[in-house]
Amino acid sequence: MPCFTLLLRLTLARVLLEIKKPKNSYIVPMNKSELLKELHEFLNPTRIQRFEEVLANRTRHFTVAVENIFQSHNASAVLRTCDCFGLQDLHVIANENKYNLSKDVAMGAEKWVDLHSYYQKENNTQDCIDKLRKQGYQIVATTPHSNDVMLPDFDVSQKSAFFFGTEISGLSDLVLEQADSFVRIPMYGFTESYNISVSAALVLHDVVTRLKKSEVNWMLSEDELQDKRIDWAVKSLKSGPQILKQLLSK
Repeated sequence: MPCFTLLLRLTLARVLLEIKKPKNSYIVPMNKSELLKELHEFLNPTRIQRFEEVLANRTRHFTVAVENIFQSHNASAVLRTCDCFGLQDLHVIANENKYNLSKDVAMGAEKWVDLHSYYQKENNTQDCIDKLRKQGYQIVATTPHSNDVMLPDFDVSQKSAFFFGTEISGLSDLVLEQADSFVRIPMYGFTESYNISVSAALVLHDVVTRLKKSEVNWMLSEDELQDKRIDWAVKSLKSGPQILKQLLSK
């Protein structure tokens, strides 16, 4: 993760914590609405309107996890795909293979999608699974299995995290053992697998399209929307973290 992005994320985390928890009774912190109003003074109306258009289609009902991807450009392509289909989060598990963002492939998606990296634990895959389960996700392995369902038949009403494996050997045994569901993507040729970024695009196109036609409440909460408005506003400004710091020091 680039140092600037990490610094910005830590700064925003502190900001949102300060907004929610005043340090003492003598200081009334700027609330989110006030902060956003100040930030909008630095943005043109077209940009603000574009944020709202994109946020209206953002979701955390689905998320994606990629496990131990050998080629970083493939994971970056999945990041770009998540943005295009309105998924707010991507989880990258780096066991043996380190993930380095390919900016030419991601095309700026790293600014708009929240990237969660797992590389510091002895078992990063288990760490990711545990965190996603705590957030209410079922674990879905995108691989052929004796108990799999074809993609068009997958139940989109359930909050789901789709796991995609390495280009060489697919998903680990750990994911396969703990998966709640298995999804098979239809194939009609001699080749038995798609490229991982193609697989992600096919899965997300199908499930997101059906989700938006359903009665499921898939949109971000108002609090999540407000957090993203602030986050994206800061990321859109050349000196975003510095401006944020100045606003909070008023």
